[in-house]
Amino acid sequence: MKFRFDKKYLYWGITAFLVIAASILFYYVLFHSENLSDRLSAFIGISMPIIDGFVLAYLMTPVLNKIERCIIQPVYEKAKLPMTPKNRRRMRSLSILATIVLVLVILYEFFGLIIPELVRSIQSIIFQFPMYINNLSNWAMGLMKNNPDLEQVVNSLIDQYSSKILDYINSNLLPNVQNLIKTLSSSVIGVFRALWNFVIGFIISIYVLGSKEKFAGQAKKIAYALFDRKTGNEVISNFRFIHSTFIGFIGGKIVDSIIIGIICFICTTIIGTPYAILVSVIVGVTNVIPFFGPWIGGVPSALLVLMVDPIQALYFIILILVIQQFDGNILGPKILGDSTGLSGFWVIFAITIFGGLFGVLGMVVGVPIFAVFYAGVKALVSRFLHKKGLPTSTEPYLTVGSIDDTSQFCEYVRPEKERQPRQFGRKKADAKKEERQ
Repeated sequence: MKFRFDKKYLYWGITAFLVIAASILFYYVLFHSENLSDRLSAFIGISMPIIDGFVLAYLMTPVLNKIERCIIQPVYEKAKLPMTPKNRRRMRSLSILATIVLVLVILYEFFGLIIPELVRSIQSIIFQFPMYINNLSNWAMGLMKNNPDLEQVVNSLIDQYSSKILDYINSNLLPNVQNLIKTLSSSVIGVFRALWNFVIGFIISIYVLGSKEKFAGQAKKIAYALFDRKTGNEVISNFRFIHSTFIGFIGGKIVDSIIIGIICFICTTIIGTPYAILVSVIVGVTNVIPFFGPWIGGVPSALLVLMVDPIQALYFIILILVIQQFDGNILGPKILGDSTGLSGFWVIFAITIFGGLFGVLGMVVGVPIFAVFYAGVKALVSRFLHKKGLPTSTEPYLTVGSIDDTSQFCEYVRPEKERQPRQFGRKKADAKKEERQ
């Protein structure tokens, strides 16, 4: 008797294996989450050079594409060189070399201009710190002498909290000095390790830039191998949307922060703010963080200026408020446009959640990540509403208490040929036709 193999038994076996494996994995995650977290952290630490390399390559890709299309390729076309695979590799190598040289020159000029001034400013702050404290104390004493009520309140607060501060120093701070030194030492080692990972990542990024089309082609091949054509097209379209959201927001935010830092330096130099370069660098760097960035950089900068000259600190605070309004209402929208499609509330929400989970890095990348998630949920909701014959815009639902008949939405429902379900990675021109929630 000839044995006939039935594929359904194979499918049942694979399904049973996957269910058992998923159950074991769930049990391990549930009861051994600490071990899993430690191993995941170790794996991420080992993979940091590769992660840095891909991130650097991703950030340098727009510069590489611009140089290749606008400089290298026209030179090859004028020389009437055939676009053979060998010449394309040479063209890519020249583009990578030009990109690296341009990036290194910009970084060298920037740090060569900024770092000496920062070092001089920090040395000046350290050497003159007692004098700044004395000036601030004299200014505060003079202010309180002219306001007896304020002096009485301040003295009571000092008497109330001075004993608590001394107790904290004696009981908590001094016994833990050794631990503090260990923490600082490990932080210094961590900085050198991060620099080493960055150097290795920079080398890896060169190889990634040289083969970025191959990597993209392999990813598309995997997508079409795993899914049917329609689903594969949607997956690729969604990743293009994610790419445009990230590169548009991060690149625009970097340019915006550089411009804000330059404007701050020019204005602080004009009004005579102490340590103009130092505070401008702080304001420009922290401006990368959406919404809260100007405050994160402005508050410590204002305190620094306050120790030197209280009147200049007041001028600096007014300047920061003006710069923030200019950035939020004029410069930011011009550069970033509608790259995220999020309202102000959702921007604050994303910064708060991701900042609490991942720190400063989460505050920087939280907005584009949440924008992608928001767009995916919105597209999914629109698809479900479309299947039910309901409008996908928000306007008709503003005054609706309940839906008894879809005829009450007839003025909002488009003809069948126009009511197509929207993809997650839709084009911006199509996205502007929908109202933002």
